[in-house]
Amino acid sequence: MNKAVAVVGMCGSGKSVVADFFAQLGWERVYFGGVTVSQLKKEGIEVNEANERAMREGLRAKYGMGAFAEILKDEICQKLKKGNVVLDGLYSWSEYKILHDLLGDNLILLAVVTNSGIRKERLATREIRPLTAEQVDSRDFAEIENLEKGGPIAKADYYIINNGNCEQLAAQLKDFLGTLATND
Repeated sequence: MNKAVAVVGMCGSGKSVVADFFAQLGWERVYFGGVTVSQLKKEGIEVNEANERAMREGLRAKYGMGAFAEILKDEICQKLKKGNVVLDGLYSWSEYKILHDLLGDNLILLAVVTNSGIRKERLATREIRPLTAEQVDSRDFAEIENLEKGGPIAKADYYIINNGNCEQLAAQLKDFLGTLATND
């Protein structure tokens, strides 16, 4: 069976850059954050940090902490029939458990870890939805305390330290892919 690599990490760690790397290699992509943005647009609510947080937490309050995995599991399974899949933005421990029950050892957790100061610098200068240092701290607390985000990072099968440049990140990802290939 094909693999689903769930890229986990705090905001600004480089999860989307890692997901882009896999997508460029032809992997199918499932973006968990797309559920939040789609729901905001559907309801005619402005897409910004505060509204995204309220929507993420609201969906989980209404449907449970595994809401995003439940919403996306059919899409994930369909894409896995075509090839390997990168999961961009799995957050909660509950989401992990749902997908682990569904996929077993074919679900791989890849944690992207970056020093807090570097994350804040990156997030302050990103083009889409930049964040201040205070917003990053607030988001970190909210995601850890309200969204069970720490569990999947702690449980990861592999860790990438992303404090350097894109070339260093790509080298680590190539090593990771080599490890995946030898463990198949």
